[in-house]
Amino acid sequence: METLTTIISFVLLAGLIISPILIIVGLSKQNIKYKFIVFLILAITITSFITLIFGWWTNTSNQILLSSYGYDFEATNDAERFANVAAENMDRVKRLEISRMGIGWPLKSFMTYVIYLPYIMIIYSITYLIEKYKKDYTLNKVQKRAAVNFKQK
Repeated sequence: METLTTIISFVLLAGLIISPILIIVGLSKQNIKYKFIVFLILAITITSFITLIFGWWTNTSNQILLSSYGYDFEATNDAERFANVAAENMDRVKRLEISRMGIGWPLKSFMTYVIYLPYIMIIYSITYLIEKYKKDYTLNKVQKRAAVNFKQK
């Protein structure tokens, strides 16, 4: 069960990392006048949705793992909560229980997105610089060929 929850978490994390790159690659193949605005709208919409799903999944997977270890959510004291938990799983269950406390998953998702947002800008900036470098390099190469052809005539 733990492997399945970890795999799903890694898929969502990969989606957060790869989606801005896929968006900018798709936009660069199209002739769009305001590419930056379109990129921002698409990237923020898609990645905020993935971040919300990731936050929800983290909370839900912790609940799934706790119930699979035998944790009792309806108990009134610690003895009843941990009565069905095996001794070797006790440390893991206590860590999962602590991770559920505090602020809720929507606020955690929002705070994560505030930290994640500069990544979108970095991806756009790197792509912009690469495209500009390629354009300048191609233009210089064409100009050199034209100069060589002009000298030969």
